Amino acid sequence: MAMLLFLIFLLSLAFFLFLILKHGNNGNLPPSPPGLPLIGHLHMQLFDNSSPHIFLWKLSQKYGSLVYLRFGCKPTIVVSSAEMAKEVMKTHDLDFCSRPDNRASRRLSYNALDLAFAPYDGYWREMRKLCVLNLFSRVQQYRPIREDEVGRLMEKICQLSGDSMPVDLSEAMVDLSSAIICRVGFGKRYAGEGAERSRLHGLLNESQFFLSSFCFSDYFPLMGWVDRLTGFHSRLENAFKQLDIFYQELIDEHLDPNRLKPEQNDIIDVLLQIRKDGHGGDSPFDLTTDHIKAILMNVFVAGTDTSAATVTWAMSFLMKNPNCLKTSQDEVRNLVGKKGFLNEDDIQSLTYLKAVIKETFRLQPTVPLLVPRETVEKCSIGGYEIPAKSCVFVNAWAIGRDPEAWENPQEFCPERFIGSSVDYKGLHFELIPFGGGRRICPGMRMGVATVELALANLLYRFDWEMPAGMTEEDIDFDALPGVTAHKKTHLILVPRKIVD
Repeated sequence: MAMLLFLIFLLSLAFFLFLILKHGNNGNLPPSPPGLPLIGHLHMQLFDNSSPHIFLWKLSQKYGSLVYLRFGCKPTIVVSSAEMAKEVMKTHDLDFCSRPDNRASRRLSYNALDLAFAPYDGYWREMRKLCVLNLFSRVQQYRPIREDEVGRLMEKICQLSGDSMPVDLSEAMVDLSSAIICRVGFGKRYAGEGAERSRLHGLLNESQFFLSSFCFSDYFPLMGWVDRLTGFHSRLENAFKQLDIFYQELIDEHLDPNRLKPEQNDIIDVLLQIRKDGHGGDSPFDLTTDHIKAILMNVFVAGTDTSAATVTWAMSFLMKNPNCLKTSQDEVRNLVGKKGFLNEDDIQSLTYLKAVIKETFRLQPTVPLLVPRETVEKCSIGGYEIPAKSCVFVNAWAIGRDPEAWENPQEFCPERFIGSSVDYKGLHFELIPFGGGRRICPGMRMGVATVELALANLLYRFDWEMPAGMTEEDIDFDALPGVTAHKKTHLILVPRKIVD
């Protein structure tokens, strides 16, 4: 057995050397820090305690807005300026619009049958068309669900405010986002502290873990056996099995003829109807159960975490900047008066609130490195040659702090967006929390609607204070590692009810 493993290692080593030599002949590559044989630059992140987006930002400070790295056998490009982001997402979008083939994302997406992780090809174009036309265009139809769930949260906080009890806003926002996504996506609520809620959060956390974890075979082909030895493979398979059971239970419930249907069709209802109708006969593929599960994975993982994290970061910035907090509360309360609850029509007039959200997106995009891209073929940008099959990280966090794009970039200043045309919808590359080009996040409108409604009502209904013994200076802005940047330390505040 030992001899067999040694032979496999030697063969793998020879294969790595071949790939490295192959990728080493790419001409005029972007600037790059010194690397090591075989592993390239993998060791650099291991010896840096920063989050990946901060580590890559530090490299850009030394080597420029376009950096070449090699992680094992994988050529990698890091983009850290609005100018280079425009090259990637607009000028050469077609060259940069695929996705890297990662073990965990491929498994969790049923071999890339989803929208977020599928490579760029005819299948992805048809899947995007299907999802945009039938799912993500239904933002207004799901408005009653958003308003109902935000209203429920406000009442819960009201009860706590009467006893001057602190509120864990980080946890409350995850519960809110989960409730909205489960009703929109699955047609049911997971509330309270029961086993169903614990199961839901456990599945979500496990999904996030794998989508941001190191998998040996992603960077060292033919050495997937190492992932088996470390237990990564078995843990991934177990997570996939549990998620598959969860999705199948939801689908079976929807197929039950005795099911009590909600007034508004949820996403599973819509997808099952599309499957029943044969997708109108204009698609090159038939929608199967695995297709539906893959789409549910995108809705479940992407839809829950991002909105929750954004509201938490926004409240953190506001608490740290009392003048901005007062300005945003004055705007909300002066506009609405004693209405008791802001609906989505009210929010359209809240100019400063929208500026607060944009400024939060700038300083702390919830997916700091966006979802990585992959080059379809060899191309050139910024005077450099980019190898085919390169993994491309667009560092939205670094771009939001670029002094060439922003004045006083480290300051939280929503006023910079008052009267400015700069927006987050993919046309202004200095602000790209949702990406841009063909791969822009299709659920952007749904996510922003939840963020605006929740934040507006938190500011309208309550004054917020730090818990006893703490001040605004105690609020930190460290983020947990992962695809979505959650606050490392939960935001816990004391609400004071001021509107009945």
